[in-house]
Amino acid sequence: MGGRPAQCKRGILKRKALLGRETPARSAEHGKLCGVQPLLAPKATKGHLSVARLSRYWYVACESRELSDKPLARTLLGTPFVLFRDAAGQAAALLDRCPHRNVPLSLGKRASSGHLECAYHGWQFDGSGLCRNVPGLVDGAPARERRCPSSRVREQEGLVWVYAELDAEPDGEPFKLGLDALDKYTTVVRSVEAEATLHATVENALDVPHTAFLHRGLFRGGERHEVRVRVRRTATSVEAEYIGEPRPNGLVGRILSPSGGVVEHWDRFFLPSVAQVEYRLGKESHFLVTALLTPIGDFRTRLTAVVAFRTPLPGKLLKPLLEPVALRIFGQDARVLKAQSENVQRFGGEEYQSSELDFLGPHVWRLLRQAERGEGGEAVVEREVSFLA
Repeated sequence: MGGRPAQCKRGILKRKALLGRETPARSAEHGKLCGVQPLLAPKATKGHLSVARLSRYWYVACESRELSDKPLARTLLGTPFVLFRDAAGQAAALLDRCPHRNVPLSLGKRASSGHLECAYHGWQFDGSGLCRNVPGLVDGAPARERRCPSSRVREQEGLVWVYAELDAEPDGEPFKLGLDALDKYTTVVRSVEAEATLHATVENALDVPHTAFLHRGLFRGGERHEVRVRVRRTATSVEAEYIGEPRPNGLVGRILSPSGGVVEHWDRFFLPSVAQVEYRLGKESHFLVTALLTPIGDFRTRLTAVVAFRTPLPGKLLKPLLEPVALRIFGQDARVLKAQSENVQRFGGEEYQSSELDFLGPHVWRLLRQAERGEGGEAVVEREVSFLA
């Protein structure tokens, strides 16, 4: 018994006979019917997805304040992790699967010993993943074969970073925000999620041309001015410097620069997943927005945004004005990114046509692919483009 009904099998054979092959386009709705791909579907794309797996890097798992005495479930690069603090308060990260009977360890608790206790049979694990206690076992000595894979953890600047490669020695250290040098700045940290690939989310965060349309009235729009942009790519980063950019129109522009003037503006990407936007206006106003991105899955990315700013206005007054606008802008971006992801999946892959105005997106993808392949990349690549902003 089992397998497809004979009627379904005949239907599959009939379609193969008519077409000589399986139809390439995919449709989840129709695919549920006997596993048959639909005849009426969009023309297949080449099936490409801008997704790179960079596991030998650090990613933000949570803010320090989010990790207390209870285990916390997080997913990095499609892999489930559980984070917890031991008796000394040190953060640890294990694969979220008890090696005993595969129950998620995140359902457990921190025992009085400081070890992570599984909710099913009470096995206890230390921060390295070694099983320290099997309740009821007469010989309770730790055994090497009883352990859970673990990852290295760093806690710095109020964030908990996890090295995504299990049971591996890190190749480097996490990205440093440099908040100590910004001690006189107002700092805001917010975490949000986007239903999009890491690459699409980074490109959106650093893409200037879309702001005049998607965020019209909030950020740019109206009269256009010619701006030069200088793009510089290294082996691990890419930066766009905007020269001659006037104060942005709209509400954000008026908050950024009440008196107008020319804005100094840089957009940057650092491997594996850091997007940074910096604005300066004279000596008084400085905004530095650093988005630390963590790929949860192919089409889901978590952003931990750290915003540091200094203006003539007190930060306590400016913060409640800026935050709702920033969240509204992100909401607009999130809706477009979700629609983009759904359409990519609807057509079975990506088909991109770029222009000179796509300043950073192609460079970001090149860096991601080179890192995935273990390639070094060129030392420095520069180009300059003029556009209307």
